[in-house]
Amino acid sequence: MGIKQVKVDVNELTIGMFVSGLDRPWSQTPFPLQGFYLRDLGEINQLKALCHYVFIDIEKGRGPIAANLKTLAPAKSKPVSRERASSYSDPVAPLKIQRGLYREVEPLQKEVKRARALHQKVYDAVVEVVKQLEENQWEGSSLGETKRVASEMVDSVLRNPDAFTWLSRVQEKDEYTYSHAVRSSVWAILFGRHIGLPKRDLDVLAMGVLLKDVGKVQLDASLLAKVERSPEEEREYETFVERGCDILRKTPGMEPRVISVVKTHCERLNGSGFPQGLSGDKIPLLGKIAGIVTYYDYVTNPRGSRHPIAPSKAVAKLYELRNIQFQEELVVEFIRAIGLYPTGTLVELSTGEVAVVVEQNFERRLKPKVIVVLDSYKQPIEEYLLLDLSEDDKRKQALLDSGKKTRYEIEKIEIARDLEPGSYDVDIAGIRDHYLMKTEKKGLMALLSKLTSKS
Repeated sequence: MGIKQVKVDVNELTIGMFVSGLDRPWSQTPFPLQGFYLRDLGEINQLKALCHYVFIDIEKGRGPIAANLKTLAPAKSKPVSRERASSYSDPVAPLKIQRGLYREVEPLQKEVKRARALHQKVYDAVVEVVKQLEENQWEGSSLGETKRVASEMVDSVLRNPDAFTWLSRVQEKDEYTYSHAVRSSVWAILFGRHIGLPKRDLDVLAMGVLLKDVGKVQLDASLLAKVERSPEEEREYETFVERGCDILRKTPGMEPRVISVVKTHCERLNGSGFPQGLSGDKIPLLGKIAGIVTYYDYVTNPRGSRHPIAPSKAVAKLYELRNIQFQEELVVEFIRAIGLYPTGTLVELSTGEVAVVVEQNFERRLKPKVIVVLDSYKQPIEEYLLLDLSEDDKRKQALLDSGKKTRYEIEKIEIARDLEPGSYDVDIAGIRDHYLMKTEKKGLMALLSKLTSKS
């Protein structure tokens, strides 16, 4: 297998990469000629002092997706494989992105109270729709409630993206289809919020993604559960899209744009999707978004799997399909929207400790707030430690800038990698509750302090 080299700026290096080449002769450096894995920040700092850029082997080590999250931008891709050769080459219209449209963010502890109750309402609405369909009692009577909670869910995510993400990230005991529909809707709203879609479009998108699988109630359960299907079975499976559209068309008050989302969420940029084989801009924007979030959630939460895979692996799979199945600019913006380490992700820090991401930093997506739960020996710590990676980085950078410390005296803490859920015995739901309770208590004590100081 040949080396697959990628040129990377030294400021974008992360632990876990395999350095296979430098911008200067190996003999002028202390590093081995055959290449090496980056195992600590000291080696990264040495490379920063000696080189402007290096080459990494993406077959042996970590790829550049994590490092490039901040600067990831669409670029013309070159054919590198049979799959890549099928890339969609016709031009597509650039996205009209309105950044900063939703700047106001409610405190997490405040919004999560609303989101917790709303989360159950959303599940109940989806369950009721499917139940009526299975019992052939669907008359659209539950449509109003579904539409209302979908709009409320949009409002919640607009106020604070982390609150609903927490509740969707942590697996609750429910049927796969319902869970998948709600999670996918959350990803869609997060994405739409990021690119500045109007509230009306977000409502349509949320409703369409919640209802995208209603046609599956008319298919045999054994067919849905199959991982590998024969060509005949696959054709039968793919009828769920049109079946769902037929159901929704007969529903009084159903908006045509919602049906459009359902009808096009399985279409793909290069025409390989179904049911119509649409390609390029023949697929409406909301359909393209629905396709991306559906794929992402299926990859991170595959049916029948006890645990979802690490988010970075799902992002890598999605990134490989850019300009093939999914519009490249949309893929890039989706990665920016959700971050490489979504809330609830289990991560290993550069110190060797294990932590859980509890809140995003939307200015610095690679520097979220985390709670450290295991020490460097992977043993439980006596008391959970809250660490704001962004603030920690700023504090240490200030020491460097002032000359009080050198780069060799300070170890900046980074996320080395995300872990497969279930890698360690960590109660993610318990961490969530601990963090939310702690921040709520902190806010209450601050309020009490203000009141007592005035009395």
